[in-house]
Amino acid sequence: MTAVLLCWGAALWLEGAAGLHTDVPVLAVALTLSLSSAQRTAPTRRRLAALVLLPVTAAGAQLLGRLIMHHYAVGAAVFTAGIALCVWLRRYGPAAATAGTLMTLPLVALLVVPGPALPRAAESGLMSWYWSALIGVLACLCVWLVQALGDRYGPWRPEPERPAPRRASLLRPRPSTRMAVQLAAAVAAAFLCGRLLFADHWPWAVLTVYVAAAGNRGRTDVLRKGVERCAGATAGTLLATGVAAAGITGPASVAVMFVVLAVALWLRPLGYAYWAAGMTTALSLLLGYFGQDATELLPTRLAATALGAALSVASAWWLLPVGARAGARTGARTVRRPERAPEPADRQGLRRS
Repeated sequence: MTAVLLCWGAALWLEGAAGLHTDVPVLAVALTLSLSSAQRTAPTRRRLAALVLLPVTAAGAQLLGRLIMHHYAVGAAVFTAGIALCVWLRRYGPAAATAGTLMTLPLVALLVVPGPALPRAAESGLMSWYWSALIGVLACLCVWLVQALGDRYGPWRPEPERPAPRRASLLRPRPSTRMAVQLAAAVAAAFLCGRLLFADHWPWAVLTVYVAAAGNRGRTDVLRKGVERCAGATAGTLLATGVAAAGITGPASVAVMFVVLAVALWLRPLGYAYWAAGMTTALSLLLGYFGQDATELLPTRLAATALGAALSVASAWWLLPVGARAGARTGARTVRRPERAPEPADRQGLRRS
């Protein structure tokens, strides 16, 4: 949260100095929050890769957001292909999986930042692709600075990463390919159904699909995440509604949002539902800051979240399902020893004697 607040403060100053839109600090918070966990124990080589990939992908995501605003079907197809490609890259080992994760962060931030869901009249106020790239660089620098100071002067030390053994999987198609196909199908369906049923609030359905299906470790895992996502969204929306009903608006709601994010990060290891509740509360407060009524949008948000969870579960269960063991080893090469044929009866008798 120290890195998040630092990057948010810098982006807030940049917004005022350059006359930008409020989506600048929102993007800074979204990228820093995601990058902090991904870079906690990353070596120098991976950090340099993030410094290149994150700004480039952030700029591309900003252009993609404008494409979705003007040509929804084309933009949805490009987004679906990009998010599936990031998962498919896991088949090429840990380095490719890390690159895919970094490329995913701006795409997910695109669903959080109120850009594609805004009316076209507000497009002139949105930041350009080069500002997005600058925010990506700023997020990397803030994360590295805070983590370096924490490792040097803080009481906690991160545990070094242990490289997972590379094993070849006998599953065909590979688990990474199955997960990419499942995610693509669910995201495409969420774009279609979300637009038809929820108009400009379609990002809620697409975001739920990604959260439930991106780290697919099997059908049971997707079902559990879908249920926890719905439960967390319900609790988070009700909490945000209570905050709005208490009259907490404007800068005070922003302060409450950061407190909620800190608590959600603290409780995240205990269960995904806590993180889902915290993120939903923060997003609801953010939309309330932009003038949307959380109480009025409560049924829409819950319905869109339930739709996204149902689509992700349906795709994981009936479209190239991934077994629990195969899903847990996605991105690694699993070698299985061939089963030994049973020995003849006469040889078994000789061994006994």
